Amino acid sequence: MFFKTSEKLLDVLFPPKPLARELLSMTPEEFAERAERNRAPVGKNVISLFSYQDALVRQAIWELKFRGNRKIAALLSTPLHDELLAFLAEYAPLQNFTEPLLTPIPLSRKRRRERGFNQCELLLDELMRLGVSPNKGSTAVFGRRGVVPNKGSTAAVPRTELCSGTGVFGGEECHGRTFSFSKTALAKVKDTPSQTESKNKKERMKNLEGCFSADANQVSRRNIILIDDVATTGATLAEARRALLRAGARKVIAFTLAH
Repeated sequence: MFFKTSEKLLDVLFPPKPLARELLSMTPEEFAERAERNRAPVGKNVISLFSYQDALVRQAIWELKFRGNRKIAALLSTPLHDELLAFLAEYAPLQNFTEPLLTPIPLSRKRRRERGFNQCELLLDELMRLGVSPNKGSTAVFGRRGVVPNKGSTAAVPRTELCSGTGVFGGEECHGRTFSFSKTALAKVKDTPSQTESKNKKERMKNLEGCFSADANQVSRRNIILIDDVATTGATLAEARRALLRAGARKVIAFTLAH
């Protein structure tokens, strides 16, 4: 209730820009058709869907990251979910990347208090809704080389009572049809300067060193998919991946909305 009230207050104080209003009227399919796909290499083990140079994509990310707009989170999560399914349909059988655990890039406690939310958790909430909804199948808008997942699950994981269907976790881990979800597998234990303020990748890596801690009880011998909004140099994702591997994760792949 508080979150919805805050959103309404923001709309009064800072009315959405025309492009934001246009985004709010779009379906996920319309957004996927209009948004420019990312063609630039991001780095090993990182997949980014859209180009951050696209004004539509930038506005969507801004609405998600700084306004905590849940409608935009829902808009963006559908193509992200479809891409994840398409990726697993092709990659999982070849690399034994089965039953992955999805976890968001966390914020430090200080940054979380300042912002009031973690935009990556909002995405995960929406992915969870899609992941535990009735078996309607999924059309892979961005299927790699034409790969379209079959209807239903590609790697069945039992649904449990931990999934409320409202984006609220009843425990550490929530199980969906194809993925498991956790908001607590990775924590940011050290506050770091904004990555946009760092001059180069070397400086960013130094700032991030040791800032993440992974829960070995959750990630040991598991395949992990990291969820983030934007990949710039990939330094944050690389440090998070290192923390997960140190805690015993088998393989770690990162998915971001944009690069």
